[in-house]
Formats: sequence, structure tokens, C-alpha cells
Amino acid sequence: MTALLEKAFDRVSALPVKRQNALAHLLLTEIDVGSRWDESFKSSQHELALLADNALTEHRKGKTRAMDFSHDF
Repeated sequence: MTALLEKAFDRVSALPVKRQNALAHLLLTEIDVGSRWDESFKSSQHELALLADNALTEHRKGKTRAMDFSHDF
């Protein structure tokens, strides 16, 4: 465990139980979400590479244009 995480746990341990549980829930949710994102990107590398290749091909064919941030949003 890092020193920073240990410091956070020390501070949380001084809070009321309800607040501790709420923070624990947030932390566990964040860990789970991060794991799902990692897995999603890991399993989609082939598809992402194909999309990138398609975008480069369209750009080389002159089918793209620079974004105009004052009008494109």
C-alpha cells in the first residue's frame, strides 16, 4: 500500500461508519469501472486499429477537413 493511500485510510477510519461505507462503495465502484474500461479497450484493439486505418485512408483521399472549433461544436 502506498503512503498516500494509507494516509487516506487513516483519515477515513476517523469518520462515522456511514461515511466510511459510502467512501468504500465509491472506491470499489471506481476500481470496477476502471477494470471494465481496461478490459473493453484490451478486447477491442483490433477494431480500434481498423477504425484508425479507415480514418487515415479517408484523410489521404482528401475526404476529411480540419475542424473549425467555432462552428463544429
